[in-house]
Amino acid sequence: MNRVFKNFIGTIFIGKMNKQTPVSAIMTKDVVVLRNNDNLETAELLFKTNHIRHIPVVKNDFVIGMLSYTDLLRISFADAVDEDDDFVDSIVYNMFTIEQVMAKNLVSVSSTTTIKEVAEILSKKEFHALPVVDDKKLVGIVTTTDLINYLLDQF
Repeated sequence: MNRVFKNFIGTIFIGKMNKQTPVSAIMTKDVVVLRNNDNLETAELLFKTNHIRHIPVVKNDFVIGMLSYTDLLRISFADAVDEDDDFVDSIVYNMFTIEQVMAKNLVSVSSTTTIKEVAEILSKKEFHALPVVDDKKLVGIVTTTDLINYLLDQF
């Protein structure tokens, strides 16, 4: 992550903000998920209809990966061609499975992890979303956007 973002994240916790606030206070609890056997066309539809950029992938109710809209764009022409031309994307999407495209080596946090700890993780890693898992069950997702919105609420 770049130095400007790290410095920005560092300023989030200065002043009257509670350093012990749990991530459960800012995470998205109604999480849109993909199943490992869903297809990439389903993923694109979920990204676009829900206006989101990260979707946890589950298998038997366990989180096994995270698919980002950027991951999808890397293998497709979604948005690079006419919106009515779904044919090209369909061909590309049928060449890959969700498990081939998703990030697999996930870092997850629990709902009691502090917002400060989440910010530190996201500032040091190359991703922008973390699944929130309690007792091996997905209970939420937290993104850099959630952190920025939390910061904005403090002013």
